[in-house]
Amino acid sequence: MEKKPHFARREFPPREASSLSLALLLATVLLLNALLYLYLNKFYVSSGRAETDPSLCSFGYFRLGAAKNCSPWLSCEAINREVRKLKCVGEGAVKKVFLSEWKENKVVLSQLTNSELKEDFLHGLKMLKALQSKHVVRLLGYCEHQFTILTEYHPLGSLRGLNETLHIPKYKGMNTWHRRLMLAMDYVGVIQYLHSSPLGTLVMCDSNDLDKVLSQYLLTSDFHILVNDLDALPLVNRSAGKLVKCGHRELRGEFVAPEQRWPYGEEVPFEDDLMPPYDEKTDIWKIPDVSNFFLGHVEGSDIVRLHLFDIHAACKKEDPAERPSAQEVLDTYRKVLTLLIREAAMPGTREML
Repeated sequence: MEKKPHFARREFPPREASSLSLALLLATVLLLNALLYLYLNKFYVSSGRAETDPSLCSFGYFRLGAAKNCSPWLSCEAINREVRKLKCVGEGAVKKVFLSEWKENKVVLSQLTNSELKEDFLHGLKMLKALQSKHVVRLLGYCEHQFTILTEYHPLGSLRGLNETLHIPKYKGMNTWHRRLMLAMDYVGVIQYLHSSPLGTLVMCDSNDLDKVLSQYLLTSDFHILVNDLDALPLVNRSAGKLVKCGHRELRGEFVAPEQRWPYGEEVPFEDDLMPPYDEKTDIWKIPDVSNFFLGHVEGSDIVRLHLFDIHAACKKEDPAERPSAQEVLDTYRKVLTLLIREAAMPGTREML
């Protein structure tokens, strides 16, 4: 009788099976890391946060909407002839803001309302012209002798309305910890840009409370942040021994940095001439409070706060010299985002290894 060949299943020794499983796991981790890198790279670049913004034109020009070519900033004559006011949408101490229309595009027209503050208005225009970048609202034109500025319109408005916007059904998908962390990164990115701007180290002085800070920034339709109000940006010049003071009145409250508060106690009346100046580290002190607003109370936001605890504690150092730079804060935020997205993509990997 002919014997049938006997095929036996090969059994891997326990050590060999364990090595094979580990190799497969490591290969999976490497693949996921590569995919994560590609995702984050696409996330930063396609979301408009690349280091260079292709929509920006050379100085004195702008591109609006789907236009392919850059146009020169509108002159007084062009603004008077081509821009039509629609309605007033806001008014502050310095200017009144009108939703307007130019060649079927919604735009924003700002006009001085208090002649005593014309120097502030003109300073804001000077900053807006000099600081055009991915961090700053787009300038479309101006008329200096009529104290008029024309800028791009962003329908979602200022950051004051962020939480209300995120509860609109259209934007509920944006109400996640990583989107909120990205907004905080945008904010710190603006601060970092101002601290290393083409003009030098600029301090964001219109920031004496959270509501005031939020009113200075716009939320774009693709959920990024632009600084909009540049009326109060004094320059720090360490080489010349020049520091700054934000206004001439006494500042109070925990939101402003310790060095911005009157240092001589209640028994000594406030005098502006006696108030010591300070530097850009006042902006760093405020970052944790502003970021806390951005993070909100969505699922995962407390985990983000935990990972940011050390850098935020450093921002709150009493001695300004001990606080990190805006770039150091931004680098930490990026590392935390990458780490948390990696952990979300590969839950349990650490325990398996």
